Amino acid sequence: MQHNFRRVFNVVLALVVVLVIAAISGARLYTDWLWFQSLNYQSVFMTIVVSDIGLRIIVGVTFFLLLFFNLLFTLGPLLKAAQNAAVYKEENVLTIQSSPWSHFLTKKLLLVAFFALSLVMAFLFSFSVVGDWVTLQKFLHPTSFGSIEPVFQKDVGFYVFKLPFYEFLYNLASWAIIIIAFWVSMVYLLVNIVQGQAGKLLNSISARYHLSFLAAIFFGLKALGYQLNQYALLYTHHGAVWGPGYTSTHATIVAYKVLSVIALLCALAILVNLFLQRFRLVVYSIGVLLLASILLGGIYPSVVQKFVVQPNEIAMESPYLQRNIQYTRMAYNLDAVEKKDFPAGRILSADDIKANKDTIDNVRLWDWAPLMQTYAQLQEMRLYYEFKDIDIDRYVVDGQYRQVMLGARELNQERLLSQAKTWVNQRLIYTHGYGIAMSPVNSLSGEGLPTFFLKDIPPVTQTDLKVDRPEIYYGEVTDNYVIVNTASQEFNYPRGDENEYSTYQGDGGVKISNFWRRFMFAFSLGDYKLLLSKEVNNDSRVLYYRTIKQRVTKVAPFLQLDNDPYIVLSEGKLYWMWDAYTNTDRYPYSEPYDKVNNYIRNSVKIVIDAYSGEMDFYISDQNDPIVMTYSKIFPGMFKPLEDMPEELRKHIRYPVDYFKIQANMYAVYHMQEPQVFYNREDKWNVATEVAEQTETPMEPYYTIIELPGSNEPEFVLILPFTPQNKKNMIAWLAANSDGEDYGKILSYSFPKQELVYGPAQVEARITQDTVISQQISLWDQRGSKVIRGNLLAIPINDALLYVEPLYLQAEQSKMPELRRVIVAHGDTVVMEPTLELALDRIFGSGKGAGTPAVELQTEPGTQRPDASVAELAKKADQLYDEAQSKLKAGDWTGYGDALSRLKQTLSELVDKSGQ
Repeated sequence: MQHNFRRVFNVVLALVVVLVIAAISGARLYTDWLWFQSLNYQSVFMTIVVSDIGLRIIVGVTFFLLLFFNLLFTLGPLLKAAQNAAVYKEENVLTIQSSPWSHFLTKKLLLVAFFALSLVMAFLFSFSVVGDWVTLQKFLHPTSFGSIEPVFQKDVGFYVFKLPFYEFLYNLASWAIIIIAFWVSMVYLLVNIVQGQAGKLLNSISARYHLSFLAAIFFGLKALGYQLNQYALLYTHHGAVWGPGYTSTHATIVAYKVLSVIALLCALAILVNLFLQRFRLVVYSIGVLLLASILLGGIYPSVVQKFVVQPNEIAMESPYLQRNIQYTRMAYNLDAVEKKDFPAGRILSADDIKANKDTIDNVRLWDWAPLMQTYAQLQEMRLYYEFKDIDIDRYVVDGQYRQVMLGARELNQERLLSQAKTWVNQRLIYTHGYGIAMSPVNSLSGEGLPTFFLKDIPPVTQTDLKVDRPEIYYGEVTDNYVIVNTASQEFNYPRGDENEYSTYQGDGGVKISNFWRRFMFAFSLGDYKLLLSKEVNNDSRVLYYRTIKQRVTKVAPFLQLDNDPYIVLSEGKLYWMWDAYTNTDRYPYSEPYDKVNNYIRNSVKIVIDAYSGEMDFYISDQNDPIVMTYSKIFPGMFKPLEDMPEELRKHIRYPVDYFKIQANMYAVYHMQEPQVFYNREDKWNVATEVAEQTETPMEPYYTIIELPGSNEPEFVLILPFTPQNKKNMIAWLAANSDGEDYGKILSYSFPKQELVYGPAQVEARITQDTVISQQISLWDQRGSKVIRGNLLAIPINDALLYVEPLYLQAEQSKMPELRRVIVAHGDTVVMEPTLELALDRIFGSGKGAGTPAVELQTEPGTQRPDASVAELAKKADQLYDEAQSKLKAGDWTGYGDALSRLKQTLSELVDKSGQ
C-alpha cells in the first residue's frame, strides 16, 4: 500500500514539475511576443519562432517516423521469439510451458514501448537542430556574391548560403541512421536473448536484412559526404595556401571523387549481398573503402605535397597563392583600400601649426581609462550612478567641430545600500540613470582635470548643447526589469538633501492592461510580488530586456556585435549607437581572422533610444550579400542608412573592432605579388607603445585631422605600422567616418629608403631623455603614480607630430590629473604643462620653425623666462585653486607641492612687474 502511494506521489510530482515548466515556458513565449509587438518587430518574432519550432517539429516528426517504422520491422521476429521460448522438444515430444517472455512481450505492449521510445528519442533528437533555423532561412533566401570561384565554377553565395544547409542535412541523416541502427540492433539482441542465443546478432535473417539495408543507406550517404568534402577544401588551410593549393586540386579532390564512387559501390555490394548471402563480399567492400580512404585521402596527398610541391613550392603554389591573396582581400574589403605615398623626414613650421588649427585643437590628451576614473570621482554624484565606459565622438559645439569624450550616467542597482534593496525600490523607484558628461579631448583646468561641455545633475552647460530628455531607461548596466506608471513616483535625480521624482512619459515596454497579462508577467519574470503589489495597475508598463545587449541579441541573434556601443546626444535626446557585423566561415580562399570566420562586413548600424528602448537597424553596406539575405528573411526590419535622421547620421563612426581586423589582415595582404607574399618580404606589424611599463601593440585611435590632399577637417581612425622585426614607421592606415567619404580607407606608405621614427622609437627617446626621466622619477617618489598615456602619431601636412600625455595619480586618490604633455617632432622632444606650451617650445612663438627648445624645468609649474605678467597671474590663480583642492582632499604632499610652485610663480610675478 505504501509502495503504491509513493509511486502515485512520484507520478503526480513529475506531472506538476512538467506543468510548471510548461507554464513558465508558455508565459515567456507570450511575454516575448508582447515585447516584440511593442517594438513593431512581431514579424521578426514569428519568423524566428516559426522557423525554429517548425524545423524542430519537422526533424522530430521525421525521426520519429523513421525510428518507429524501423522498430515495427522488428516486431514480428520479437513476437515469434517470445512464442517459441515457451516450446521445448524432449524425446521427439513437443511440450508447451508458460514463459515470462510470452506474457511480457505482447504485441500491444511492444507497440506502446516502440511508440514511447520513438517519441522520446525524437524529442531529444530535435534539440540537435536548435539554432539551425538561420541555416535553413539562408538556404531559402540566398543572394549572389557576383563572384565565381575558379575550382568548381560556383558563385561564392553557394558556399555561404547553400552548402551549410546541405552539410546540415548530411550530418542529420548520418546521425539518424546511426541512432536507428543502434536501437534496431538492441531489439535484435533482445530477440537472441529470448531465443537463448545472446551474442549472435547476425544469425537472424531478419536482422541481417534489416541492418544490411541501414548500412547500405549509410554508405550511400557517405558517398554524398565525400562530394561535400571537396567543397570544404575551399576554406581550409593547405601548406602555404588558404584554400586548395596544388596538392588539393590535383590529388585530394581526385581522391574524394574516387572515394565517393567506392562508397556507392560499397552500398551496392551490401544490397547485392541480401540476395547472394555472401557476407565476405560486404567485408571486402568495406575494407576496400577503408584502405582507399587511407591511401587516397591521406598517403597520396602527403606524397604529392612532400615530393612534388615542397621541392619547388613557390613555383607550384604561385597561382593558388594569387587566388588566396585576391579572395582574402575581397573578403575583408581590402581591395577598396586606396594607396598613397607619404613623404618622410618633413619638418613642420609654426605657420604649419597655425594652418592646421582644427587638428591641433582636437589632439586627444585624455585617455579613456584615466578619464573614466576622473569622471567617476567628479560626475557620478551618488553611489548608485556608474559610468560604464567613456566614448569618443565629435560634435559641432558653438560652431566649432570638436572631438569630445563622453559617458552615460547609468543607475546601477547593485550599488544601492543593502537596506535600500527592497522590491519597491528596485522595481518601482530606482528605474533609470540620468544624463551624460561630456568634455573636449584636449582641454584641462588649472588642476589638471577635464573641463566639461556638459556636466552635473540636472545637465549644466555653457555651450549650445542641450539635453531635453536626460533619463536613461536602457543602457549597458540596466539589467533588471522595472515597472513604471505606477502609484509610486520614480526617483529622477538627487537635488541637495532632497530628491526629484518623476513619472515615465514614454511608450516603451509593455502595458499590463489586465489581470491576465499581469499573471503571465509574474510567471515569466518569476516574481509573485508583481501580482500582490497594490502600486501596480492596468496602466503600468513593464520595461524588460533593458540592457542594450539583451535587446539587440533578442531581435537579431544572427549579428555579431561590436565591443563598444556608444552614447549619442542628438536634438536633446540620448541614443545608443552600435555597430554590427555579418560574417561567415565559408568564403573561398580567404584566411580567417579569428581562426574560424574568414569574411566580415560592418553592414549594420543599430540605434537604440535610451528613453523608450525603440530600436532601428540600418544597412550601412548595401554591397554585402549576407545582410541583403537577412533583409529578405526579415522584410522591413532593415532600413537604408539614408533613412537615419540626419543629426544621428553625423555620429556614425568607423568601428575600431572592424578596423583592427582589416588592419591585421592588411599588414600581410598589402603584398600582392605571390613570391613576395610567400616569403613575407614586406610584412608589417602594428606599431607598439609603452603602457604600464610594458611594450604593447597600439590601439587604433580617433582624431580630427585634415588628410593629405583634403581641405576639411575629418573624423578618422588611424593605426601606424612598422616593418617586421623593426621599430621605424613604414605606413599608417586611416578610415574616414564623415559624410560621403564614410568607410573610405587609405594606406599611406613611407619611402622604404628613409628612416621615419616609429612610436616605439619615440617612446624610447622619451624614456632616455634625462630631464623627462628625472621629472618622472621625482614625481614617483613623492606619493604619486605617473601614468603614461597613449602615444598618438598625428599626421599634419606631410609630417608627423607625436603627442603623449602624462598623468599623476595620488596614492590616496583614484582621480588621475593631466600634468604634462610630451611632444616629439623631428629630433626634438619636449615636455610642458600644456600642448600649447610644448608646441611653442618646438616651433617658437609663431615665428617659424627652428627655434631652439629651451631646457625643461624639473619642477611642475615653473614658467618660461618670457612669460607675461598676465600669464604669470593666471598661473598663480590656478595654483592657488589647486592647493585648496589638494587641502580639501587631504593630499598634504600635493598641497605642499602646489604651494611651492605658487611661491615660485609669485616671485617671478614680482620680478616681472618690477621690470
